[in-house]
Amino acid sequence: MKVKVKEMVTVEQLANMIDHTNLKAFADDAAFEKLCDEAKKYNFKMVAINPAQTVRCKKKLEGSPVHVGAAIGFPLGQTTLECKIFETKDAIEKGADEIDYVINVAELKNKNYDYIKKEMEEIVKICREAGKTSKVIFENCYLTDDEKRKVAEIAKEVKPDFIKTSTGFGTGGATVEDVKLMKSVVGDEVKVKAAGGIRDLKTALAMIEAGAERLGTSAGVAIVEEYNNQK
Repeated sequence: MKVKVKEMVTVEQLANMIDHTNLKAFADDAAFEKLCDEAKKYNFKMVAINPAQTVRCKKKLEGSPVHVGAAIGFPLGQTTLECKIFETKDAIEKGADEIDYVINVAELKNKNYDYIKKEMEEIVKICREAGKTSKVIFENCYLTDDEKRKVAEIAKEVKPDFIKTSTGFGTGGATVEDVKLMKSVVGDEVKVKAAGGIRDLKTALAMIEAGAERLGTSAGVAIVEEYNNQK
């Protein structure tokens, strides 16, 4: 790859932008042992997991700087606000350092922007009061550009820590165009996380160049190793 990688980001910076991900329903304890060991070895920012694995991963990562991130309302976002609030509080109580929640896409399609804002306010407030990082998942593959802009505008007002492109479980993942669009709306008020389909160094760097400050991927090890093998 003809990219001057090291002029863009150091390998340490790149690794610390990665949320190392395993959200598979069938992942067993050995899979989470591997996930956490890799996260510690490569100094990834976070492990991204379903809430049921929070206690398990928190214990495995004890003494390390790696965060535990719980996915809320995942992957469809079609649970009630009350359920998402409970999930968020429960995950934090069990050790989650970061919360990635999926918006209610149906309510966005209904143009029920007050609901989208209230949902965001409630979850961000819980995270903020607990000193935890909040991320709002748009699931852009189902949204028009106008809908993406609308949620980003709401986020600019509410100020979660991050807005995020995708779950990785929809019909499409992160795109450079979506990262640029989201960043153009929120500017420096909110950070952008790209997730879904980021499997190599070229794609990771393209997302960073577009404005992403965090990357959700299950291919973090391969991406960092590809960086290390650059001449």
